[in-house]
Amino acid sequence: MSSTTWSPTAVGRDRLLRRLQDYGVYGALVVLLIVAVALNSGFMSASNWRVQLFQLSPTLLVALGMALVIGTEGIDLSVGAVIALAAAVVPLYIGYGAWPALGIALLLGAASGSLGGSMVAFAGVQPIVATLALMIGLRGLAELMNGDAAKPVVDSTLLGLGENSALGVPVMAWIALAAAVITGLVMRLTTFGRQLVAIGDNRPASRLAGLPVRRVLITVYVISGVLSALAGALIVGHGAEADPANQGLNMELNAITAVVVGGTPLTGGRVRVLGTVAGALFMQLITAVLTQHNVHTSYTQIVEAAIICFAVYASRERGTR
Repeated sequence: MSSTTWSPTAVGRDRLLRRLQDYGVYGALVVLLIVAVALNSGFMSASNWRVQLFQLSPTLLVALGMALVIGTEGIDLSVGAVIALAAAVVPLYIGYGAWPALGIALLLGAASGSLGGSMVAFAGVQPIVATLALMIGLRGLAELMNGDAAKPVVDSTLLGLGENSALGVPVMAWIALAAAVITGLVMRLTTFGRQLVAIGDNRPASRLAGLPVRRVLITVYVISGVLSALAGALIVGHGAEADPANQGLNMELNAITAVVVGGTPLTGGRVRVLGTVAGALFMQLITAVLTQHNVHTSYTQIVEAAIICFAVYASRERGTR
């Protein structure tokens, strides 16, 4: 290797990038909270945090599934469309009760994920192409199922999941937290988690080693679809209406941002669950702080874009060393 690669400057730069990727999001989150409190003394109030958690929870659910997909060196652009599909299905079956309607939505999410995963695992279609096709098709299907106008949803059980709180924390936030804990345990303690990381790190070698590559790939897309459908149902419950034309828009971008900012490299081979939680929270609070101080949406998007570029740069640099 060249002397430049092993120079003290290069080594120091590599260590700095590693630390930024591993711990940068936590430090940035602390700094952001300090700034937010300095600018608004009521930022840490229970009412404000309740609002933030309501807005954060669907994004976190989707981001957890996205993190698993990215861990296999894939991407899932269909998550927003799956949210729309779940939103379209819930009103159609809510007459049978909230749980049957929710179950059908989750089954459709699993079916959507299975279709995308099968295209990747068996047909060899690039993940971005397979899930882009699903994104377009499922969004169109959702709008056809729902019609032109938003439909109200008045089921008390579903509204309770979307609007009620337990111990001062929104129920949907507890659901997202439970999903994060389960995802973390799966990645840390199960064979599936180790196989996922190995496949993302080197798929050909994993196949030669006898790992169930296709099964794992399909499973991560199914998990992503189920979590997205769950997020869609909770969004419907929180807003008390189903509007597939608008619900879930840009959610794939929000989820990818949370995952990348949280330290999971786009090159695969690693999944940072706690980092994903921190990344989702960081991006939510960035938006909240700027919005509360009447910063125009355009400037908010520019700030978010700059954060994404920096996170991707750190991830790329690490992946090449």
